[in-house]
Amino acid sequence: MAGLPLLNRRPGWMKGATALTTRWLESTLEVARWENMRRAGRRWGWWGAGVGAMLGLIAYAPAPWLAKAVVSASDGRLLLADAKGTIWRGDAVAVLTGGPGSRDARALPGRLNWSMRLGLQGVSLVLQQDCCIQTPLVLLVQPAWSGATVRVATQAQPGQPVQTAGEIGHWPAAWLGGLGTPWNTLQLSGVLRVSTRDLSFSWTQGRLRVQGQAEVALDNVASRITTLDRLGSYRLDVVGDAEGQVQLNLGTLDGALSLTGNGGVTPSGVRFRGEARASEASQGALDNLLNIIGRRQGERSVISIG
Repeated sequence: MAGLPLLNRRPGWMKGATALTTRWLESTLEVARWENMRRAGRRWGWWGAGVGAMLGLIAYAPAPWLAKAVVSASDGRLLLADAKGTIWRGDAVAVLTGGPGSRDARALPGRLNWSMRLGLQGVSLVLQQDCCIQTPLVLLVQPAWSGATVRVATQAQPGQPVQTAGEIGHWPAAWLGGLGTPWNTLQLSGVLRVSTRDLSFSWTQGRLRVQGQAEVALDNVASRITTLDRLGSYRLDVVGDAEGQVQLNLGTLDGALSLTGNGGVTPSGVRFRGEARASEASQGALDNLLNIIGRRQGERSVISIG
């Protein structure tokens, strides 16, 4: 029995083979681990490069990209011509047109400047133009799962609270001539002023809802197709009701030409019914104008849209 332990001993050549095999396996596993780490590093490198390129593309996206988005959203009626800079900060010439295929176009003097920044509550777009938007106009865009909300405000100075009530801008009435018929025929002059109060637009599941109020005033309007120096001043009230629909009310403040009417904006489009009348002393001078702006019925002209 004393010799049995000798039988349990392994020969030296077997010990050497086992050690060699073990070292080979360890070396192979180490190489495999290194290859896996190298592949993972390469994948992360590609991901990092892709994310960096994407962030760089977003940060330096050229202004013409924004111009194309505006053309698409306005159905070709508002153009940002000669856009320069980036989508985050740039400027362009604001042009009104009659849409695709139209030959009518009117540009505002000077350049429209914009700046856009991201915040915790969404995107803030600030617009300013020397001729028409002297107090910066702020559009606060808040995205949601089923759409987005755009709130209209002004901000006198950076860092100050925004104001949701007051005038947001004034534009020459002649700019409307770029929209084509009938504006290009009327050739209006005067000033178009827009004021808002708690105005917001919401897109929810493809439907537009409007809340708040807007007042569109046309001051000291004149037209080249009449001999009168002045037609009058007018106001269009735009009111979003509790259901998000839009009510329109047109009235005359003063002048030889009287304009009245009401209507609304529904998912099916704009519907408006109104009429135009000339004062007794101005009927001869305004006869041609009444024939253009509506359907003539005696001394009045009926305006019908939708």
